[in-house]
Amino acid sequence: MSVTFCRLRPAERVVDLWAATRRREGATAVELAAPTRADVDAALAAGLLPVARSVDGEVEPAAWVVTPAAAKTLADRGVPGWRITIVAEDLDEALLDVVARSGARWLRVRRGRLAEAAKWLDLPGLGTVASVFVDSVAQALAAVDAGARDLLLRGWNTESIGELRDALDVELVERTVFGLDVGLETARTELPDDVLRVWLGQIDAQGACRPRTGWAPGKQVPPPAPAGRLSARWSDPRWHAAPPAGLPDASPELRPILERSLDGAPPTRDEVERLFRATGGDVEAIAAVADELRRRRCGDVVTYVVNRNINYTNLCTYRCGFCAFSKGPRSLQLRGEPYLLPLDEVVARAVEAHRRGATEVCLQGGIHPEFTGAFYLEVVEAIKDAVPDLHVHGFTPLEVWQGAATLGLDVAEFLRRLADAGLGTLPGTAAEILDDRIRRHLCPDKLTTAEWAHVMVTAHELGLRATCTMMFGHVDDPAAWANHLEVLRRIQRRTGGFTEFVPLPFVHMGAPIYLRGRARPGPTWDEVVLVHAVARIAFDGLVDHVQASWVKLGLDGARRLLEAGCDDLGGTLMDESISRAAGASHGTEVTPADLEALARSVGRTPRRRTTLYGPVETIVAEPPAGT
Repeated sequence: MSVTFCRLRPAERVVDLWAATRRREGATAVELAAPTRADVDAALAAGLLPVARSVDGEVEPAAWVVTPAAAKTLADRGVPGWRITIVAEDLDEALLDVVARSGARWLRVRRGRLAEAAKWLDLPGLGTVASVFVDSVAQALAAVDAGARDLLLRGWNTESIGELRDALDVELVERTVFGLDVGLETARTELPDDVLRVWLGQIDAQGACRPRTGWAPGKQVPPPAPAGRLSARWSDPRWHAAPPAGLPDASPELRPILERSLDGAPPTRDEVERLFRATGGDVEAIAAVADELRRRRCGDVVTYVVNRNINYTNLCTYRCGFCAFSKGPRSLQLRGEPYLLPLDEVVARAVEAHRRGATEVCLQGGIHPEFTGAFYLEVVEAIKDAVPDLHVHGFTPLEVWQGAATLGLDVAEFLRRLADAGLGTLPGTAAEILDDRIRRHLCPDKLTTAEWAHVMVTAHELGLRATCTMMFGHVDDPAAWANHLEVLRRIQRRTGGFTEFVPLPFVHMGAPIYLRGRARPGPTWDEVVLVHAVARIAFDGLVDHVQASWVKLGLDGARRLLEAGCDDLGGTLMDESISRAAGASHGTEVTPADLEALARSVGRTPRRRTTLYGPVETIVAEPPAGT
């Protein structure tokens, strides 16, 4: 069981300064008798959701708090119950009829009638929750004892919320004006666009309020988790000052899953989803188990590869909502100009990378409208002719699919030709989220889950190994993450072809889907920890290596994830433009010395590797030209 709370402020009118101040204080909603257009605009501009106490306002709010008669009116208009709170004066059969027929999510009652209301709401067929204003920790505890399962807070500070959290014997979860069970599919259909944008900015992947930190993937901001903790769910002094001693203990629901994992029985798909829904202290318990499995599998070695990314074109015929890198005729106004590197420039960059000590070159780019599979074959052949011992890691399943189709070949034959040309391995990108429910909104014209899997299975069966990835924190959820990992596990059990798993947190700042108000602003820090840690647990015995992406998270973020099951830091890159195009402050290049110092800072032994995780002898590389 859990108790939710909502931080809202009643008001007569809303102006910009007042709304911005209330938001900084932690409020997520403002409640007005009959909000005007100016009220709603000021609230939304500050990141607050407007709530109306009347059904006759001039503009549609996010939600309503109304009498039973008004709730009936809203229900008759087709307003869903998750947007409705009924204010109860009398607990009688007339109210019961309205509650049941409207499906109202909340019943707001006075504290003195809580016990009666809670008993009344326990009737079968009702999903309504008793909600009450409380002004102190003592009032909140008494309300919960009386049956309240939702608390309304006016002006509470973080210290008081932390005190309440620690005093309760059930989980405390902050909600927006909506419940946690409102899915994005439903919200897209029901909410006005400006309300949807603000709600998405407030929530995490489970629909709860996201922590109020300035951190996001790609930002030059340290991870928000305090020293000694991995979870940044709370910001109060109690949370920061009291890190768990020793191995964190999981909640009773999760403990059996984690114990079985330590005994060699990885979680089922449904158990993986449950792990992804963990919060607070459970995040740290999961990370601790993941790190123990990492130690057993990989020891205390942290690996990295010296490589160079060559993004040969940013022209692309696809319109993926997350991609700020690709350009096309209708997007020339975005940051950067369209380009296509000449073949001799691609080769020159590969030669320079090899001279500087790289063992790998990674080839990725947009799907240029003039490309055929001949381009991909020509690039690989040219690089291998110039530097035969340089490993070519290139071409996502999307590029393979498109290349095969343009040459009139099946995927297997095209992959054979790529391998004959010298392709060494495939990157596992273009996967994004392997759940077609999400792909329909994120990348609708891209490969389906089955098509992506077909390319990978075929490549593996031909002897071409690959990385696997997951981009998360946009329009997805824990169910999609669990589905994605299950797709990868099914492939790996069949082929054994994946070398590593690379979680890729969504960098939102320049992403079109975010700028249109249709996505969250990236994952929370706790979600980043969970995806890496749960992957280690789910892939135990299947995929040995889990990478922390310094490109998305910075060196500080990658360092913290070495405590959550990660054993690899990826590549030095030398060039990388995809993350930078999306607004990331990281991503251009780091040196081997940077990555080795990072590993040693957490007591690990750094080791340079090949693409396939073989050892690399120390190489004395030439410095970059011009230094």
